[in-house]
Amino acid sequence: MKKNVLRLGIPKGSLEESTRNLFKKAGFSIGNSSRSYFPSIDDEDIEVLLIRAQEMARYVEDGVLDAGLTGQDWIQENAASVVEVSELVYGKQRRRPVRWVLAVPENSSIHSVKDLQGKRIATELVNATKRYLKKNHVKAEVEFSWGATEVKAPTLVDAIVELTETGSSLRANNLRIVDTIVESTTKFIANRSSWKNPWKKKKIKNIALLLTGALNAEEKVGLKMNVRKRDVPKLLKLIPALKKPTVSELTEKNWCAIEVIIDENIVREIIPQLKDFGAQGIVEYPLNKVIC
Repeated sequence: MKKNVLRLGIPKGSLEESTRNLFKKAGFSIGNSSRSYFPSIDDEDIEVLLIRAQEMARYVEDGVLDAGLTGQDWIQENAASVVEVSELVYGKQRRRPVRWVLAVPENSSIHSVKDLQGKRIATELVNATKRYLKKNHVKAEVEFSWGATEVKAPTLVDAIVELTETGSSLRANNLRIVDTIVESTTKFIANRSSWKNPWKKKKIKNIALLLTGALNAEEKVGLKMNVRKRDVPKLLKLIPALKKPTVSELTEKNWCAIEVIIDENIVREIIPQLKDFGAQGIVEYPLNKVIC
């Protein structure tokens, strides 16, 4: 039996596929069996468990897991005492924070939190919703929703508090957003006792470094090109970069090679300009990780 094993929780559900993809870019291959809650991973020092994000922080706090990925919303909801190792801004669809929003039917008379006085609200995020109401000096009934929350208003409740990335599902159910209760991003968290273990702490930090590097690379690409020495100064003014571009001399006299990492969304604009400025042999290539 191995002495050192890190028990790592991966979120089961909406974040599962994007989390697997992120780990793959970070260099870890996690098995994809829909029937197993204990998928394989190509690292003998790690044991992976699939756990609902809602429960992850509690299991990490209790030491059932050494580390895991879950939302800041569920850390707060469970009042979990854990080490927040790193923030990983990704979601099911987009790389941005998700929101828990207060929503009501389109024709509802509720237009602000004050209009919730004496009303009934359904949500999974009960504690955060109660804190929100208390902060706004509103008394309302908050009930836990076991699912299908979006279809409960107005038949069963007056309002809901639901998670959204784009708001499209709410609109599809004829709901409008009144306010944002909580914004949340994914956090890589660790058990406090595990964090005091030198081997586990190092392993967790290494995983966090690779995951962060994989996320950093998602919206960037590399560019390589050959340039006459006389054209280098004007090209360097044109090229934005994480740091100064790498410039190296070529064996061919009076020519240099330039290599740079830039945001992918400007490539289509900058490549024609580079060509106009005299760059040749321009190569664009994808990145797996960018370690800052």
